[in-house]
Amino acid sequence: MDKSVGAIGWIDLTVNQAEDVKDFYAEVVGWKPEPVSMGDYNDYNMCTDGEPKAGICHKKGPNSHIPSQWMLYINVADMDASCEAVKKLGGKLLTEIQEMKGYGRFCLIEDPAGATCTLFEPMAD
Repeated sequence: MDKSVGAIGWIDLTVNQAEDVKDFYAEVVGWKPEPVSMGDYNDYNMCTDGEPKAGICHKKGPNSHIPSQWMLYINVADMDASCEAVKKLGGKLLTEIQEMKGYGRFCLIEDPAGATCTLFEPMAD
């Protein structure tokens, strides 16, 4: 995962049919699904050569509100400052800033044109 500021560090697809969609991408593009436990169900890292390339997630629980689309995670240096800039410049915070334990902090946003993405502040190494 690229942790540099401004880089697209990750992409996820969150859908109601995650089981079927993971199989679709496994067949179409050759990704190998690796389960990631979410407690009572699995989401999936989609891998090539043993390296995760993307995630396919169930649209339930904390992900139930996420639009069904490929979601980019764009790295930022300072989540708090970036979220303040979103609001100041006419965007919206669609979630609170959340922590992904062991990885960093993230926030789903909407830009002034209505497009969505996730800002991600990676943990320092």
